[in-house]
Amino acid sequence: MPLKIACQMDPIARTDIRGDSTFALLLEAQRRGHALFYYTPDALTYREGALTATGHDLTVRDTAGDFFTLSPPRVENLASQDVVLLRQDPPFDMAYITNTHLLELIQAKPGAGTSVRPGPLVVNDPVHVRNAPEKLWILEFADLMPPTLISRDPADIAAFRRDYKDIIVKPLFGNGGAGVFRITAEDSNLASLLEMFRGASREPVMVQQYRPEVRAGDKRIILVDGVFAGAINRVPAAGETRSNMHVGGRPEPTTLTAREQEICERLGPELKRRGLIFTGIDVIGDYLTEINVTSPTGIRQVKAFGGADIATLIWDAIEGRVGT
Repeated sequence: MPLKIACQMDPIARTDIRGDSTFALLLEAQRRGHALFYYTPDALTYREGALTATGHDLTVRDTAGDFFTLSPPRVENLASQDVVLLRQDPPFDMAYITNTHLLELIQAKPGAGTSVRPGPLVVNDPVHVRNAPEKLWILEFADLMPPTLISRDPADIAAFRRDYKDIIVKPLFGNGGAGVFRITAEDSNLASLLEMFRGASREPVMVQQYRPEVRAGDKRIILVDGVFAGAINRVPAAGETRSNMHVGGRPEPTTLTAREQEICERLGPELKRRGLIFTGIDVIGDYLTEINVTSPTGIRQVKAFGGADIATLIWDAIEGRVGT
Protein backbone atom coordinates (compact mmCIF):
# COMPACT_ATOMS: atom_id res chain seq x y z
CA MET A 1 0.00 0.00 0.00
CA PRO A 2 1.45 3.41 -0.92
CA LEU A 3 2.36 5.52 2.08
CA LYS A 4 2.51 9.25 2.65
CA ILE A 5 6.07 10.09 3.71
CA ALA A 6 7.19 13.44 5.12
CA CYS A 7 10.94 14.05 5.36
CA GLN A 8 12.33 16.65 7.75
CA MET A 9 15.83 17.36 6.48
CA ASP A 10 18.30 20.13 5.76
CA PRO A 11 17.94 22.00 2.44
CA ILE A 12 17.86 19.36 -0.28
CA ALA A 13 19.75 21.53 -2.76
CA ARG A 14 22.89 21.14 -0.60
CA THR A 15 22.74 17.34 -0.76
CA ASP A 16 25.74 15.43 -2.14
CA ILE A 17 23.76 12.54 -3.58
CA ARG A 18 26.85 10.34 -4.07
CA GLY A 19 27.02 9.58 -0.38
CA ASP A 20 23.86 10.89 1.24
CA SER A 21 21.84 8.33 3.19
CA THR A 22 18.69 10.47 3.30
CA PHE A 23 18.70 10.66 -0.48
CA ALA A 24 19.04 6.87 -0.71
CA LEU A 25 16.01 6.51 1.57
CA LEU A 26 14.00 8.91 -0.59
CA LEU A 27 14.92 7.04 -3.77
CA GLU A 28 13.82 3.73 -2.28
CA ALA A 29 10.59 5.18 -0.89
CA GLN A 30 9.74 6.59 -4.31
CA ARG A 31 10.62 3.27 -6.00
CA ARG A 32 8.05 1.60 -3.75
CA GLY A 33 5.36 4.04 -4.85
CA HIS A 34 5.25 6.14 -1.69
CA ALA A 35 4.39 9.86 -1.92
CA LEU A 36 7.12 12.22 -0.69
CA PHE A 37 6.66 15.55 1.10
CA TYR A 38 9.82 17.51 2.00
CA TYR A 39 10.33 20.34 4.47
CA THR A 40 13.19 21.91 6.42
CA PRO A 41 13.34 21.93 10.25
CA ASP A 42 12.48 25.62 10.53
CA ALA A 43 9.17 25.05 8.69
CA LEU A 44 7.37 23.39 11.61
CA THR A 45 4.41 25.27 13.15
CA TYR A 46 2.22 24.24 16.07
CA ARG A 47 -1.18 25.87 16.49
CA GLU A 48 -4.15 24.75 18.58
CA GLY A 49 -3.32 21.07 18.53
CA ALA A 50 -2.14 20.84 14.92
CA LEU A 51 1.47 20.43 13.80
CA THR A 52 1.99 21.62 10.25
CA ALA A 53 4.96 22.17 7.95
CA THR A 54 5.31 24.37 4.91
CA GLY A 55 7.10 22.34 2.27
CA HIS A 56 6.86 20.70 -1.12
CA ASP A 57 5.81 17.51 -2.81
CA LEU A 58 9.09 15.96 -3.90
CA THR A 59 10.31 13.84 -6.80
CA VAL A 60 13.89 12.52 -6.77
CA ARG A 61 16.19 10.93 -9.34
CA ASP A 62 19.74 9.63 -9.08
CA THR A 63 21.23 12.18 -11.49
CA ALA A 64 23.98 14.49 -10.28
CA GLY A 65 23.11 18.13 -10.85
CA ASP A 66 19.45 17.36 -11.57
CA PHE A 67 18.29 15.17 -8.71
CA PHE A 68 15.01 16.64 -7.47
CA THR A 69 11.85 18.46 -8.44
CA LEU A 70 9.68 20.40 -6.00
CA SER A 71 6.03 21.35 -6.26
CA PRO A 72 4.96 24.89 -5.32
CA PRO A 73 5.04 25.31 -1.53
CA ARG A 74 2.06 24.15 0.47
CA VAL A 75 1.11 23.51 4.09
CA GLU A 76 0.78 19.91 5.26
CA ASN A 77 -0.75 18.63 8.50
CA LEU A 78 1.92 16.16 9.61
CA ALA A 79 -0.55 14.08 11.61
CA SER A 80 -2.04 12.99 8.26
CA GLN A 81 1.23 11.39 7.16
CA ASP A 82 1.98 7.69 7.57
CA VAL A 83 5.70 8.20 8.25
CA VAL A 84 7.85 11.19 9.21
CA LEU A 85 11.58 10.78 8.57
CA LEU A 86 13.54 12.82 11.10
CA ARG A 87 16.70 13.30 9.07
CA GLN A 88 18.08 16.74 9.94
CA ASP A 89 21.78 16.86 10.78
CA PRO A 90 23.12 18.01 14.14
CA PRO A 91 24.18 20.25 15.89
CA PHE A 92 21.96 18.80 18.56
CA ASP A 93 20.95 22.18 19.96
CA MET A 94 17.76 23.58 21.51
CA ALA A 95 16.18 24.00 18.06
CA TYR A 96 16.73 20.29 17.41
CA ILE A 97 15.38 19.34 20.83
CA THR A 98 12.31 21.55 20.34
CA ASN A 99 11.52 19.76 17.09
CA THR A 100 11.68 16.37 18.82
CA HIS A 101 9.11 17.61 21.33
CA LEU A 102 6.83 18.82 18.54
CA LEU A 103 7.07 15.57 16.59
CA GLU A 104 6.41 13.59 19.77
CA LEU A 105 2.98 15.26 19.94
CA ILE A 106 1.79 13.60 16.72
CA GLN A 107 3.52 10.22 16.59
CA ALA A 108 1.57 7.02 17.07
CA LYS A 109 1.62 5.86 20.69
CA PRO A 110 0.23 2.96 22.69
CA GLY A 111 -3.13 3.77 24.19
CA ALA A 112 -5.32 1.99 26.69
CA GLY A 113 -4.96 -1.79 26.64
CA THR A 114 -3.45 -2.86 23.32
CA SER A 115 -4.77 0.03 21.24
CA VAL A 116 -2.51 2.51 19.48
CA ARG A 117 -3.21 6.22 19.30
CA PRO A 118 -3.34 7.21 15.62
CA GLY A 119 -0.47 9.16 14.17
CA PRO A 120 2.56 8.74 11.92
CA LEU A 121 5.55 6.57 12.68
CA VAL A 122 8.47 8.96 13.30
CA VAL A 123 11.85 7.49 12.34
CA ASN A 124 13.88 7.60 14.46
CA ASP A 125 11.55 7.90 17.46
CA PRO A 126 11.93 11.56 18.56
CA VAL A 127 11.67 10.72 22.25
CA HIS A 128 14.68 8.45 22.09
CA VAL A 129 16.58 10.68 19.66
CA ARG A 130 16.22 13.39 22.29
CA ASN A 131 17.24 11.05 25.11
CA ALA A 132 20.15 9.39 23.31
CA PRO A 133 22.57 12.07 22.10
CA GLU A 134 25.52 10.44 20.37
CA LYS A 135 28.22 11.21 22.93
CA LEU A 136 26.12 10.83 26.09
CA TRP A 137 23.91 7.76 25.71
CA ILE A 138 27.05 5.77 24.91
CA LEU A 139 28.10 6.25 28.55
CA GLU A 140 25.61 3.52 29.48
CA PHE A 141 28.03 1.15 27.71
CA ALA A 142 31.19 2.43 29.40
CA ASP A 143 32.85 -0.99 29.37
CA LEU A 144 32.81 -0.91 25.55
CA MET A 145 34.41 2.55 25.33
CA PRO A 146 37.99 3.81 25.50
CA PRO A 147 38.87 5.72 28.70
CA THR A 148 36.61 8.78 28.66
CA LEU A 149 36.17 12.02 30.59
CA ILE A 150 33.34 14.56 30.35
CA SER A 151 34.16 17.82 32.09
CA ARG A 152 34.59 21.58 31.86
CA ASP A 153 37.27 21.64 34.53
CA PRO A 154 40.72 22.38 33.03
CA ALA A 155 42.43 20.69 35.98
CA ASP A 156 40.48 17.47 35.48
CA ILE A 157 41.21 17.50 31.76
CA ALA A 158 44.91 18.18 32.36
CA ALA A 159 45.02 15.27 34.82
CA PHE A 160 43.37 12.98 32.25
CA ARG A 161 46.06 13.92 29.75
CA ARG A 162 48.79 13.21 32.28
CA ASP A 163 47.32 9.74 32.75
CA TYR A 164 46.84 8.89 29.06
CA LYS A 165 49.44 11.16 27.37
CA ASP A 166 47.66 11.31 24.00
CA ILE A 167 44.01 12.46 23.97
CA ILE A 168 41.13 13.52 21.76
CA VAL A 169 39.05 16.57 22.76
CA LYS A 170 35.69 17.17 21.08
CA PRO A 171 32.40 19.00 21.62
CA LEU A 172 29.53 16.96 23.02
CA PHE A 173 26.95 18.03 20.47
CA GLY A 174 28.84 18.53 17.22
CA ASN A 175 28.88 16.34 14.14
CA GLY A 176 30.95 15.41 11.13
CA GLY A 177 34.25 15.70 12.99
CA ALA A 178 33.86 19.45 13.57
CA GLY A 179 35.89 20.70 16.52
CA VAL A 180 37.75 17.42 17.09
CA PHE A 181 41.35 17.91 18.29
CA ARG A 182 44.18 15.54 19.09
CA ILE A 183 46.36 16.79 21.93
CA THR A 184 49.58 14.92 22.71
CA ALA A 185 51.55 15.00 25.97
CA GLU A 186 53.94 17.61 24.55
CA ASP A 187 51.29 19.87 23.00
CA SER A 188 51.26 23.30 24.66
CA ASN A 189 47.85 24.29 23.23
CA LEU A 190 45.56 22.46 25.67
CA ALA A 191 44.84 25.47 27.89
CA SER A 192 44.11 27.72 24.91
CA LEU A 193 41.90 25.08 23.34
CA LEU A 194 39.87 24.71 26.52
CA GLU A 195 39.51 28.50 26.75
CA MET A 196 38.07 28.44 23.22
CA PHE A 197 35.59 25.70 24.10
CA ARG A 198 34.56 27.45 27.31
CA GLY A 199 34.08 30.74 25.49
CA ALA A 200 31.95 29.13 22.77
CA SER A 201 29.50 27.25 24.99
CA ARG A 202 28.54 26.34 28.56
CA GLU A 203 28.73 22.62 27.83
CA PRO A 204 31.46 20.26 29.01
CA VAL A 205 33.68 18.60 26.43
CA MET A 206 34.31 14.91 25.80
CA VAL A 207 37.91 13.80 26.25
CA GLN A 208 39.05 10.31 25.27
CA GLN A 209 42.26 8.37 25.09
CA TYR A 210 43.63 8.58 21.55
CA ARG A 211 43.55 5.16 19.95
CA PRO A 212 46.35 4.72 17.37
CA GLU A 213 44.25 2.01 15.68
CA VAL A 214 42.38 4.86 13.99
CA ARG A 215 45.20 5.04 11.43
CA ALA A 216 43.85 1.72 10.11
CA GLY A 217 40.32 3.11 10.08
CA ASP A 218 37.28 4.23 12.04
CA LYS A 219 34.58 1.69 11.27
CA ARG A 220 30.98 2.82 10.72
CA ILE A 221 28.63 -0.08 11.47
CA ILE A 222 24.96 0.24 10.54
CA LEU A 223 22.16 -1.50 12.41
CA VAL A 224 18.56 -1.66 11.18
CA ASP A 225 15.99 -2.26 13.91
CA GLY A 226 18.82 -3.46 16.14
CA VAL A 227 20.30 -5.93 13.64
CA PHE A 228 23.65 -5.59 11.85
CA ALA A 229 23.10 -4.51 8.24
CA GLY A 230 26.49 -3.43 6.91
CA ALA A 231 29.75 -1.64 7.62
CA ILE A 232 32.29 0.61 5.97
CA ASN A 233 35.82 1.43 7.11
CA ARG A 234 36.87 5.09 6.97
CA VAL A 235 40.62 5.66 6.80
CA PRO A 236 41.92 9.13 7.74
CA ALA A 237 43.89 11.10 5.20
CA ALA A 238 47.60 11.58 5.79
CA GLY A 239 48.17 14.21 8.47
CA GLU A 240 44.52 14.13 9.58
CA THR A 241 43.16 12.78 12.86
CA ARG A 242 39.53 12.64 11.70
CA SER A 243 38.24 9.90 9.44
CA ASN A 244 35.01 11.60 8.32
CA MET A 245 34.68 11.32 4.56
CA HIS A 246 33.85 14.99 4.00
CA VAL A 247 37.28 15.90 5.45
CA GLY A 248 39.16 13.43 3.28
CA GLY A 249 38.56 10.07 4.91
CA ARG A 250 38.80 7.18 2.43
CA PRO A 251 36.02 4.56 2.50
CA GLU A 252 36.92 0.94 2.03
CA PRO A 253 35.05 -2.38 2.37
CA THR A 254 35.26 -4.25 5.63
CA THR A 255 33.85 -7.10 7.70
CA LEU A 256 33.08 -7.40 11.40
CA THR A 257 35.53 -8.69 13.97
CA ALA A 258 34.39 -10.88 16.85
CA ARG A 259 34.60 -7.84 19.15
CA GLU A 260 32.44 -5.77 16.81
CA GLN A 261 29.88 -8.56 16.64
CA GLU A 262 29.82 -8.54 20.45
CA ILE A 263 29.22 -4.76 20.46
CA CYS A 264 26.33 -5.11 18.00
CA GLU A 265 24.77 -7.87 20.08
CA ARG A 266 24.99 -5.71 23.20
CA LEU A 267 23.43 -2.66 21.57
CA GLY A 268 20.88 -4.29 19.27
CA PRO A 269 18.07 -5.15 21.72
CA GLU A 270 18.18 -1.67 23.27
CA LEU A 271 18.14 0.06 19.88
CA LYS A 272 15.07 -1.94 18.87
CA ARG A 273 13.32 -1.29 22.18
CA ARG A 274 13.80 2.45 21.76
CA GLY A 275 12.45 2.57 18.21
CA LEU A 276 15.83 3.54 16.76
CA ILE A 277 15.34 1.86 13.40
CA PHE A 278 18.37 3.36 11.63
CA THR A 279 21.53 3.64 13.72
CA GLY A 280 25.20 4.02 12.91
CA ILE A 281 27.82 3.12 15.49
CA ASP A 282 31.51 4.01 15.29
CA VAL A 283 34.24 1.59 16.39
CA ILE A 284 38.00 2.19 16.56
CA GLY A 285 40.01 -0.91 17.27
CA ASP A 286 38.11 -2.74 20.00
CA TYR A 287 36.31 0.35 21.28
CA LEU A 288 32.88 1.84 20.70
CA THR A 289 33.23 5.63 20.31
CA GLU A 290 29.78 6.90 19.24
CA ILE A 291 26.18 5.77 18.73
CA ASN A 292 24.67 7.91 15.95
CA VAL A 293 20.87 8.16 16.10
CA THR A 294 20.08 11.64 14.77
CA SER A 295 20.99 11.40 11.09
CA PRO A 296 23.37 8.46 10.54
CA THR A 297 25.09 8.00 7.19
CA GLY A 298 27.00 5.33 5.28
CA ILE A 299 24.37 3.29 3.46
CA ARG A 300 25.35 4.36 -0.05
CA GLN A 301 28.99 3.56 0.63
CA VAL A 302 28.12 0.09 1.93
CA LYS A 303 26.12 -0.66 -1.23
CA ALA A 304 28.85 0.76 -3.49
CA PHE A 305 31.30 -1.82 -2.11
CA GLY A 306 28.94 -4.72 -2.74
CA GLY A 307 27.23 -4.80 0.64
CA ALA A 308 23.54 -4.87 1.43
CA ASP A 309 21.10 -2.35 0.02
CA ILE A 310 20.40 -0.93 3.47
CA ALA A 311 17.75 1.51 2.23
CA THR A 312 15.58 -1.50 1.34
CA LEU A 313 16.14 -3.03 4.78
CA ILE A 314 15.14 0.22 6.47
CA TRP A 315 11.94 0.53 4.42
CA ASP A 316 11.13 -3.12 5.07
CA ALA A 317 11.39 -2.37 8.80
CA ILE A 318 9.31 0.81 8.50
CA GLU A 319 6.60 -0.87 6.44
CA GLY A 320 6.51 -3.71 8.93
CA ARG A 321 5.86 -1.20 11.71
CA VAL A 322 3.02 0.60 9.89
CA GLY A 323 1.43 -2.63 8.68
CA THR A 324 1.68 -2.41 4.88
